[in-house]
Amino acid sequence: MENTENKEMRVTVVIPTRNEEPTIAEIIDGCKPYADEVLVIDGHSTDRTREIAEEKGVRVEFDHGKGKGEALRTAIELVTGDIIVFIDADGSHDPNDIPKLVQPIKEGKADMVVGSRGKGGSDELHGDVAKFIRMIGSDIICLVINYRFNVRLTDSQNGFRAIRTDVARVLNLKEDITTIEQEMTIKCLKKGYTISEVPTHEYERKHGESVINVWKVWPRYIWSVIKNII
Repeated sequence: MENTENKEMRVTVVIPTRNEEPTIAEIIDGCKPYADEVLVIDGHSTDRTREIAEEKGVRVEFDHGKGKGEALRTAIELVTGDIIVFIDADGSHDPNDIPKLVQPIKEGKADMVVGSRGKGGSDELHGDVAKFIRMIGSDIICLVINYRFNVRLTDSQNGFRAIRTDVARVLNLKEDITTIEQEMTIKCLKKGYTISEVPTHEYERKHGESVINVWKVWPRYIWSVIKNII
C-alpha cells in the first residue's frame, strides 16, 4: 500500500445509470461537493437520464449495455481522479458518506474502502423471501472470502465503495453484472491490497425495483466466487 498521506488526491465519483430520471439530478447535486469529477456511465437510458446529467454539467459516457459490471469497468478506464467512488443512482446511498469512504485512502491506510451494510444497516435486504435469500447468500460469500484470506469483512458486495484508481486498473476485472463488487473484493485481497470498511446505511430505493433476480443470478455469484478465489 502506497503512503498517500499529505498527497493531494483527486476524487472521481462514478454514477452508473439506466433510466434514473427521477433521481439522477439529486444524486449528482449530492456528489458534487465531494468530487473533483463526476462521471455518469449511462446504460443507454430511454428516458431523460443522460440529458439531465448533461444539463448538470457533468461528464456522461455510454457503456456497452452488458450490465453494471461492464459500466464500472468502462468507468475505471475513463476516470481522471486518483480515487474512484462508486455510488448508485437510485437514492439507496447517501452522498454525504463519501468523505468517510475516501479518507482512509487519502491517509494511506487502505487501498479500497467498502461502505458496510453489515455495520450501517440496510432497508433493501429485509422484508420478503427473495431479500432474505439475498442477505443469507451475501453473508455466506463474505464468510468464504474472510476465511480464505484471513480477514473479517462484513460486506463484500455493496456497490458503494472507494478504491484507488491505480489499484482498480491492475485488477483485470471481468464481470459484466453486479458480481463485479465481490470480484473486486477478492482480487484486491489476492494481490495483497488493504480493504477497510466504514458503516453506511443502504436506504430503500427512491424509484424502480431491483434488477437483481436472486433466483436467476445466484449461480453466477457462486461461480464468480469459485473461479476468482482459487
